[in-house]
Parts: sequence; structure tokens; C-alpha cells
Amino acid sequence: SPVMFWDVMGQKGHPLRATVSDMGPLLLARMLELNEVQGGVLTAVFKIADDNGWLLLDLKDLRAMLQYASENASALAAQYGNISAASVGAIQRGLLQLEHEGGENLFGEPALDFNDLMQTDKGRGVINILAAETLYNSPRVYATLLLWLLSELFENLPEAGDLDKPKLCVFIDEAHLVFGEASRALLDQVETIIKLIRSKGIGVYFCTQNPYDIPDDVLAQLGLKVQHALRAFTAKDRKAISKTAENYPDSSYYKTEELLTSIGIGQAIVTALNEKGIPTPLAATHLRAPASRMGVLTQEELAKITAGSALAAKYNEAIDRESAYELLE
Repeated sequence: SPVMFWDVMGQKGHPLRATVSDMGPLLLARMLELNEVQGGVLTAVFKIADDNGWLLLDLKDLRAMLQYASENASALAAQYGNISAASVGAIQRGLLQLEHEGGENLFGEPALDFNDLMQTDKGRGVINILAAETLYNSPRVYATLLLWLLSELFENLPEAGDLDKPKLCVFIDEAHLVFGEASRALLDQVETIIKLIRSKGIGVYFCTQNPYDIPDDVLAQLGLKVQHALRAFTAKDRKAISKTAENYPDSSYYKTEELLTSIGIGQAIVTALNEKGIPTPLAATHLRAPASRMGVLTQEELAKITAGSALAAKYNEAIDRESAYELLE
């Protein structure tokens, strides 16, 4: 199948970027680990920029806005509320930490056009792979990027109804990183998206070692469950397996808890939704082995694929147009 590679760092695929405005204050506050007061100040800064028509595209635009807001805090207080120097300082420190983790590569233009994720090549759908080895070391950046992707897909795609096949499937690996230390507001946002994004023709798959890595409210929305073997080496492991067994429909044929520990490599227990939306009985299955290449691509192969891509001219070179930083300077 045709493949397209993406990489926030721009090393193993087309650079994947978003503008600061696209990311929005809620997700950015989560990425910077801000408290409620600091998040409120960040929201006010976004509002000030919007009211003045100053574009927030990259991190230097946001820094310039923070400096402007801090220097004019007394004049802005009546309309936008108190903008304390302490809160601005905390946000600036968060931006420094984000840069240290490589997060500044995420922000800028050209931003991702979501139509480019749903291309076909000679009648076959293009598989988009996000190189995330570096992002796994920055869980906040990784999680926020994925939540932004889901949010943007949900907001920008038209209603499609109940399709026989989805227009796009999104597989999220290491899904526990998405939900770790997430705020209640963020979890509510994710739950809403997962409930409604199906009507946009999008299928979402969370890949993780244990179902309880995913919040119950989100897990309840997932109709297809494929569970590989779990091994119990400690008392804690046994409790985890017992909890996992409770996530599946009751079965008179299988003892689910025993089955989870006895299936082998390449086997899984599966339950899905039938045509009436009712969970199917558990089935212990052998999964078909992947027919694709299982080896690691070399840097030379990646570079060749990316350079020959139809999207190379669109994404490979960064654009820095006039925005908040230049206007405030």
C-alpha cells in the first residue's frame, strides 16, 4: 500500500505543523501544564490577539503577545481581567520547557491540511505514518498533538452519517500517554469527540497494553475490542487481568480471565458490534500475520520516499509570514 511519512521534527517525513491559533488555549495550557489561573491568562492573550487581528502562528508570536500583555496589563485589565506578571512568567517558562523538548517544531506554517490525510494513489488509500519515537519522550507534546488532530478532524469534516466503511481510520499507539494526567475539561472534550466523530466518517483506534489505561467514559464508546494475552507475574498483575476481563461481554463458553492468560502469540480475544449495534459474543481468534514489510526503514529510504512525495513542495519548506511578532516589533 502507498505510504506517506510525517514527523514533527522534520527528520523522518514531511514536517507536521499546526499554528498556535489552531492549537488553541485549552490544549496549549495542557501542553504547558498550566494551572487554572495561568490558563485563564493564556486565554486572555489569545483573545487580545484575536481582537487586534494579530495572527498567532508560531511560538515567537505567542512570546511577543505575552510580553505585550505583561507590559500593558493595567490598560488591558478592565476588558480582559487581571494579567499578572507571575502568570505570564509561568507561561514563558513553560514555553522554554516546550522548546527544550523539541515542541517548537510543531508550531508554524504551512499547517497540516487534513484533506492530505485522505488521499488515494491508483485507487488505494494512502497510509499516513507519524514518526513518534522522539515524541514518546515528550508525552505532553505527543498527547496534545493527537488530541488536536482528533479535534480538527471533528470540527472540519462534514457530517457523513453511518457509513459502511470509514473515510479515515486513526490508530493511536501508546494511548495511555494521551490520558495521563489529563484534566477533567480535557477528558470531557475527548469523550465528546469519540462519541460524535463516527458521524464524520472517522474511526478511532486506541492501542495500549491494558484497557484500564483508557478512562471508563472513553472505553465505553469503543465498540471493537481486540485483546492479546496478558501475563500475571504479581498480585497487581492478577488484579489487572481480573479488571480487564470485566470489560468484555459475559461468556458461557469461555472463562475470560483464564483465557486472557492462556492465549499465545498471534492470538487474541475479540468482540465487535453487530449490524444492530449489539456487542458480539467473545471469540478467541488467530490473527492473520501482517503481509507488509516488518523491518525498519533506513534514513536513506525515508528520505527518498519523502523527497519523491507529491506533498514535498507543499510542506518541506517552512513559511514565516507577517504575524503578531512582526507587527508588535
